[in-house]
Amino acid sequence: MELKGRTALITGSAKGLGKMTALMLARMGCDIILNYVASEQEAEQLAADIRQSGVRATAIRADIASREEVARLAAEAQTWSNNGSIDILINNAGPFIRERRLFADYGEADIITLLHGNLLGVMLLDHHLLPRMRENQWGRIIHFGFGHAGEGRGWPQRAVYASAKTGLVSFTKSLAVEEAANGITVHMVCPGDIRGGNKERTINEVQGERDEESPSSRPGSGEDVARVIGFLCLPQSDYLTGNIMDVTGGFDPIKTSIMPA
Repeated sequence: MELKGRTALITGSAKGLGKMTALMLARMGCDIILNYVASEQEAEQLAADIRQSGVRATAIRADIASREEVARLAAEAQTWSNNGSIDILINNAGPFIRERRLFADYGEADIITLLHGNLLGVMLLDHHLLPRMRENQWGRIIHFGFGHAGEGRGWPQRAVYASAKTGLVSFTKSLAVEEAANGITVHMVCPGDIRGGNKERTINEVQGERDEESPSSRPGSGEDVARVIGFLCLPQSDYLTGNIMDVTGGFDPIKTSIMPA
């Protein structure tokens, strides 16, 4: 249990990739703070399941797109932690509109929500939790992007979401350099097109299945993403920082979305 005694906060962790990440870090010894907006029942059940593994766990409702709720989440999480600090912050939550839509067709409220939920809210949560990480001279921060976000290409019909995430790429690299001397590493993990139930499946469960769109042939799973995060959070991974890590099986969502039918 390489992370025994550490406390991890995972946003958007009642279901999907956030849930798999929470389970991975719990197996590594972390106390877990789950975060949700609407999925209270799933979050409370997951917290109960995690406690059965011998670590502490709780669930806190907060919308990362709200400045006030981000501040409250940070305060409640640090109060709950045994040592008053969050050691590991996984910024998984982020609104996404799956319907393809031209920028001109977005409403103002959607633009603001996507930017706040995917960029500003992440930056503010980092800002709230950094002081205690600095005091402890130890911390792990993981941001979530999308496959090939680090290349900063245009993504037609995903303009707002892509702009927020590629802005987060620059912030990830900048923060990594600024905080390296404080024992804090910062990375972005960029999942591929892992959909539906596959977000909560293991590698063994998807082995043998075929995904015709994936260069690696098999579908991606939640465990594929969680294992990368677990590695980046290890104490021995302190020499790695500022990386934008694609977990895509070679799939390129931008090229696929703009290829002619």
